[in-house]
Amino acid sequence: MRFAVFFGAMGKGERFEALRVLEERVVECRKCPRLVRYREQVALTRRRAFRDDVYWGRPSPGFGDPAARLLVVGLAPAAHGGNRTGRMFTGDRAGDFLYDCLYRAGFANQPTSVGRDDGLRLTGLFITAVCRCAPPANKPLPSEILNCREYLAGEFDLIRPRAVLALGGIALRGYLAMLKDRGLIESFARYPFAHGASYRLPGDLPRLFASYHPSQQNTFTGRLTKPMLLAVLRRIRRHLESER
Repeated sequence: MRFAVFFGAMGKGERFEALRVLEERVVECRKCPRLVRYREQVALTRRRAFRDDVYWGRPSPGFGDPAARLLVVGLAPAAHGGNRTGRMFTGDRAGDFLYDCLYRAGFANQPTSVGRDDGLRLTGLFITAVCRCAPPANKPLPSEILNCREYLAGEFDLIRPRAVLALGGIALRGYLAMLKDRGLIESFARYPFAHGASYRLPGDLPRLFASYHPSQQNTFTGRLTKPMLLAVLRRIRRHLESER
């Protein structure tokens, strides 16, 4: 089965509007009581460094280029990053690392992102996650990831990527679970997580790439370096150019 059966022909303007409607659904979501309590409590108490900020405190929708050929799938917004700014990978150390690499690889117009109105533009790339609310200890429950799956599926259908980059094992498995639920793959066993992995999936599905997540646990320890992530991003670019 080709993944293209899940959407019809749609112009860029129509796609942008459909993504806006989906974004509104994401922002209003209250499916997971544990996550709702946590994200709202964090927004009330705030971190001392951000005590004067007005926290977003809601689910963070995906964002980027509606005509993107690369879909980047992360884990979840950070409690004092996306949960504060309202945009994934914005205002935290993981975002500092990621956006600098995206800028160097030609997917972003600037190397930093501190807020939703900071002028950041992504070209050919859309960022999303398997969980839209900041989870306690950065660990969403399987049921919470499942509750978010319809949003990932909706973005997948609307973006129509030709490559997917999963940042971390949970993101990889969450993306594959969405495909399996829709009958597009049979199992996860053929696609284990490994940094730098690249998989051709059945039919017309986009090529799947994997990288360690740019969390501080990985970047501060040297498990993930900028040259490592840049190598993956440049490999993806070569793949996309070969498909033109």
